[in-house]
Amino acid sequence: MSRKALVVGIDDYPDCPLSGCVNDAEEIKNLLETNGDGSPNFEVKFAPNIQTKDELLDLLNALFCEGDSDISLFYFSGHGTDEVTGKIVTPDFKGRDMGVSMSDILALLKQSKSKNKVVILDCCFSGKFGELGVISSNETVLGEGVTIMTASSRDQYAVEDGITGHGVFTELLIQGLLGGAADVGGNITPASLYSFVDQSLGAWEQRPLFKTNISRF
Repeated sequence: MSRKALVVGIDDYPDCPLSGCVNDAEEIKNLLETNGDGSPNFEVKFAPNIQTKDELLDLLNALFCEGDSDISLFYFSGHGTDEVTGKIVTPDFKGRDMGVSMSDILALLKQSKSKNKVVILDCCFSGKFGELGVISSNETVLGEGVTIMTASSRDQYAVEDGITGHGVFTELLIQGLLGGAADVGGNITPASLYSFVDQSLGAWEQRPLFKTNISRF
């Protein structure tokens, strides 16, 4: 089975740096690369502190639109903005051009020949990703084979944990991937991972979201 992943963490923002996003991405990269028994899992492209919107778009295009892998997974930890359809912020942001719009990523997902497309976002306002009406009001937002997990709802901030050095959402993802979200056979699906994260957060904390359009995990 062909599996590829793009893992991005950005701390190096001018005027508004973060401290745990590269740590988040590196840990996720390590966990995706191998299964629990040491066998290879995802072929990971690790891009810490990527600097420009164009560079990120090129990598996203290569992930989703080049080849026809069984699974293509994008993980992002960094700043997000709720401007218009929501955007993943890149360090070269200027004025209203904050970075890669979530609608642009949705368009790439629709073009992709990968059988399963997974997007995991640990950034503020990430719940705007995949909302009805982002592309047009009468078009299905999520194409077949798309699964989205976000750290927070459309109007919430995503919190960093100064103790663990990770985002609160990603710290729970890590615990889930280490076995907390596994079934009795040791298998982990996006649904079981989301369930683990959701149940681990209190009612007053940020609320992760899960959106999918698939026939099977």
